[in-house]
Amino acid sequence: MRRLAPYLQVAPLTLLLLFFLVIPVAAILVVSFWSYDEFDIYPDFILDNYAWIFTSPVTYSIYLKTIYYAVVTWAITLVLGFTISYYLVFHVKNLLWQIGLFLLCTVPFWTSNVIRMISWIPFLGREGLFNQALMNAGITSEPLEFLLFSDFAVILAYVHLFTLFMIVPIFNAMARIDPALIEAAIDGGAKPWQVIWEVVLPLSKTGIALGSIFVIALVMGDFFVVRTMSGGQSGSVVSAMMNEIALLQYPTAAAGAVVLLVIVTLMVAAILRVVDVRKELAG
Repeated sequence: MRRLAPYLQVAPLTLLLLFFLVIPVAAILVVSFWSYDEFDIYPDFILDNYAWIFTSPVTYSIYLKTIYYAVVTWAITLVLGFTISYYLVFHVKNLLWQIGLFLLCTVPFWTSNVIRMISWIPFLGREGLFNQALMNAGITSEPLEFLLFSDFAVILAYVHLFTLFMIVPIFNAMARIDPALIEAAIDGGAKPWQVIWEVVLPLSKTGIALGSIFVIALVMGDFFVVRTMSGGQSGSVVSAMMNEIALLQYPTAAAGAVVLLVIVTLMVAAILRVVDVRKELAG
């Protein structure tokens, strides 16, 4: 029984991963090689679905647009997450104030993602509050068209929805930094930007890596934000997959899902190659 104890302990997690991850991904992979027509899908082994993905210029543009959204959102949330975390950890000395301000960052996340995203529409629209304020102040003479139903609106919604996923891991990483290291760097003559670049940033890389994985995975797997905030003028890989599913083109959608999974896996692997998260957390 002692020899079986470790296997019994990991058995529940193994079963969960098997039934809710391995088997579904394997099923998607199998279906991606099937053929289909207007009425049904047929078990087969063809490469036409993948050939269509890699030869269609439309598909290339959709994948590039999705990666563009992920990279821009990641860059903005990284700057915001690092700045907010740095302020909370090193400039707010009272622990109660730290906790209070950190919880304040989570208040918007107590409501639905859909509600928080749609709330931007009346604010950014042609007759919205922001455009009306600009015109009343004499800054602009007409409404700004790019604020809503554009790439700007999509990225703004992503930043609003996912910044907290960058703040939390960076805050946790910075909170583990010994204040004596900061004091030693200052006593050694380091300038503020040198303290951030050479002390705080290297010691926060675990949180940055984890936050980056969260944000990139969430953006790459989203379709509702793109469809709503772009007004249907832009698209993403997942929104294209939803359209294919609606048209009963399951094998093509499955092939797109496999390619997207490979891309996200490669992006995560690149992050983990730069930062050994397991080693950092163990240390």
